[in-house]
Amino acid sequence: MNRPRGRPARGQGVSRDGILSAALAMLDEDGAQLGMRTLAARLGVTPMSLYHHVGDRVGLLQALSERVYGAVLQEEAATPGPPPVRIRALLTRYHDAVGRHPQLTQAIFAEPGAFAGTAQRITERLTAQLAACTPDYLLWRDILVDHAHGSGLALCAARDDPALLDSMREGYRRALDLLLERLASQDHGSAA
Repeated sequence: MNRPRGRPARGQGVSRDGILSAALAMLDEDGAQLGMRTLAARLGVTPMSLYHHVGDRVGLLQALSERVYGAVLQEEAATPGPPPVRIRALLTRYHDAVGRHPQLTQAIFAEPGAFAGTAQRITERLTAQLAACTPDYLLWRDILVDHAHGSGLALCAARDDPALLDSMREGYRRALDLLLERLASQDHGSAA
């Protein structure tokens, strides 16, 4: 059966919100490769319907990033305090978001063009905050981002064990505090 391009397969409409919800569910379910054709089949539409709402796969991943990580930046803007306090708050929220949707983070890693948008703005915000603390801000950015990713991705192994999940989150926070203490002591040591 031939369908007109971009039209719903079964007379159903599709919304951007519905596309993003279905795509995130696909990623979260089993880490399946998120393809436009597979997503379209799940939604009962042609792939062209998706392209109309989210562009290509990179656009889809950027939109998912905005949905998942957008709150990280919104809350960061409202966080008062000196850079180390803001860094801790930013990275803790980001770590939690990575832990809730690890497959999204991995999909962004696999698609360099998807790093634009919210993911890039989080990195830029962290870089600026670290630049206010240390001349080695790029090194510290890489250390802290790698730590957030590694620990956040590991949370998926504890999804079915709330006590283990809480313990792992607390372990991340304690390790982050130690790293930030080290950063502060390095800064004081270089000022002497």
